[in-house]
Amino acid sequence: MRIIYNNRLVEAAKARGAVVSPASLYGRGVFTTIAIYDHHPFLWNEHWARLMEHAARVGVDTGELDEETVRSLLLQLIEANRVDDGLARLTLFAASEHGIWKIEGIDDERKTDLLIMTTDAQVVSEDGLALTVSPYRANPLSPLASVKSINYLEHILAREEARSRDFDEAVTLNERGEIASATMANIFWVADGHVHTPALNTGAVAGTTRARVIELAHELSIPLVEGVYELSALSEANEIFLTSASQGIRIITTFDFHSYTITVGSIAPRLHEAFRQLTLRVD
Repeated sequence: MRIIYNNRLVEAAKARGAVVSPASLYGRGVFTTIAIYDHHPFLWNEHWARLMEHAARVGVDTGELDEETVRSLLLQLIEANRVDDGLARLTLFAASEHGIWKIEGIDDERKTDLLIMTTDAQVVSEDGLALTVSPYRANPLSPLASVKSINYLEHILAREEARSRDFDEAVTLNERGEIASATMANIFWVADGHVHTPALNTGAVAGTTRARVIELAHELSIPLVEGVYELSALSEANEIFLTSASQGIRIITTFDFHSYTITVGSIAPRLHEAFRQLTLRVD
């Protein structure tokens, strides 16, 4: 397995990064996970735009980065690792900063380190997902709210807690008790013929797949509302599904003790098929 590290194709086992840096000490960095279909990155423009926006929000310098160069490096890595359908992760690490933890003699000319990795596609079960409620809360007032930061441990711990109870994913509420997202995905549900999803001001991440599904709903004339909802809204749902770059659209079949029967004419399968058709036209 090879990676791209600072514009160079290297073996992953031989890559070396800075031990003392804003990324390692404070988690100052951002990332995005991109789906790869037929050797091509899916929704590249949207991922790049969000990566640049989030980098600016957390103070990661992007002045040395050029979009076309980075995309070319990603395509080079996809070819080198022979990825047909899979995932790529682009990570920007803050490399230099004048702070209290600074070692003399370390070369800090480079302001940002670039890491690109790839992996094969995740195995997706056709049985659907089991969902529960996470005991952990999201903070919509945090400066990291909605940011794909490398400071991602809260999401990992929340997912691991759900897995320890034999669930696949968990609904995360914010400190006001409003639905924000799943631990590693955006959440949608259907009630009375309308699709609902939490607004971004609840602390939900501005997912690229989330945005594309919202566009698809409009194109298919499916009513969709972005709003602020309490957990009780899910008790009225006829369908629940999650969206993420790593898994596309995943349909929930169990939410705690409630089971869902999804039929061919249901809204979630319609959106799932429309999204699948998009992935067949990647260029």
